[in-house]
Amino acid sequence: MTGPARKSFPLRLDPALHAALERLAAAELRSVNAQVEVLLREALGRRGIHPGRTAPPRRGRPPQDTGTD
Repeated sequence: MTGPARKSFPLRLDPALHAALERLAAAELRSVNAQVEVLLREALGRRGIHPGRTAPPRRGRPPQDTGTD
């Protein structure tokens, strides 16, 4: 995969909080990681902070070289 990588960091959670996140994520058909990201974006938005989104990596075949120079 080319393009910007996702930033990872360790996160310690209370087991009851993690269980609640798992239930919510399952109900919304997301992974726990994606659910945490959604909740963080919502919380930042309520505080008036809009971090934007990094462009996703390009998918598919690269453009063909025409060979004309």
